[in-house]
Amino acid sequence: MKALTLTAPSEFEFGDAPAPQPAAGQVLVDVKACGICGSDLHGMDGRSGRRIPPIIMGHEAAGEISAVGEGVSDWKVGDRVTFDSTEYCGECPDCKAGFVNLCKNRRVLGVSCGDYRRHGCFAEQVVLPQHILFSIPDALSYEKAAFAEPVSIALHAVNLAPKPNQGAMATTTRQECAVVVGAGLIGLLVLQALKARGWSRVYAVDLDDSRLALAKKLGAEEVFNAKEENLAAKLKELGGGDGLDASFEVVGAAQPLDLAIRSVRKGGTVVLVGNLQPNTPFPLQEVVTRQITLRGSCSSAGEYPEAIERIQDGSIQVEPLLSIVAPLSEGAQWFHKGVQPGNGLLKVVLKP
Repeated sequence: MKALTLTAPSEFEFGDAPAPQPAAGQVLVDVKACGICGSDLHGMDGRSGRRIPPIIMGHEAAGEISAVGEGVSDWKVGDRVTFDSTEYCGECPDCKAGFVNLCKNRRVLGVSCGDYRRHGCFAEQVVLPQHILFSIPDALSYEKAAFAEPVSIALHAVNLAPKPNQGAMATTTRQECAVVVGAGLIGLLVLQALKARGWSRVYAVDLDDSRLALAKKLGAEEVFNAKEENLAAKLKELGGGDGLDASFEVVGAAQPLDLAIRSVRKGGTVVLVGNLQPNTPFPLQEVVTRQITLRGSCSSAGEYPEAIERIQDGSIQVEPLLSIVAPLSEGAQWFHKGVQPGNGLLKVVLKP
């Protein structure tokens, strides 16, 4: 089969690779579309340590089953599917508790981190365990279905922030308001996920005015350039003076994290989605003295069916985020364009 292989830091080769064969409990999927993830862009030059060459990257994908292994009964040749980006065992305590994203045996498609090498979906075919597959409707294009993975990540993040009008501490007079700090692809999906879940007012912050304009079109109440002075104070006022109910940090750097923390009310929640930097300082006393909850959000855990449904019904729009669909053979050039400042790209989808 043909595949796009990272052969050295920032170097790719499009050519022949061994054709995979499904073992017992596995299926062979003909990949029809695969998106370039930000983690692929950050990993291809060796910075993250999670794309050690040689590796076939890619984990945001959809395709058609072309063969099934022994013991597979729930799937058949010709089924249209997308799939979790994480292979989880289903047997460890975390899996049995529903935290498949925290499985101690997890392997992420398209990742090579020293502990394991798991080739991914920038290839004509990929073998997958049957239990991570999800059916996609005939009317849903493969290009849109490839967004199921990032949409599931956004939904998972929103699941981690309690709505203030629910539970024992509910206050029925309060509008539920949040800010998304970082209007890249995941940030724009988090914004839409919040609106789809019924949050009354959602604000967006970014350095890129074109992305802020898109955030406004996708439902943001107001948008703010991160360079604005006294921005945390402005956001607090929008939350009634004390602050917003929740913030979502979707960058993973010191200044966005600081803003996310300072924008929420006493007792508010900050969900950490971005992980660009391994370590960042943060305002400890703000967190402690205002009893703010910090929650890390890792991948997804059961949100795929909702992600597929919301993409299909349009309650989360992915088409405005699709920058280009290109042949897999041109993948190297799109990877290099993706790391150029000001490239204007949100999501590039490659087709074998």
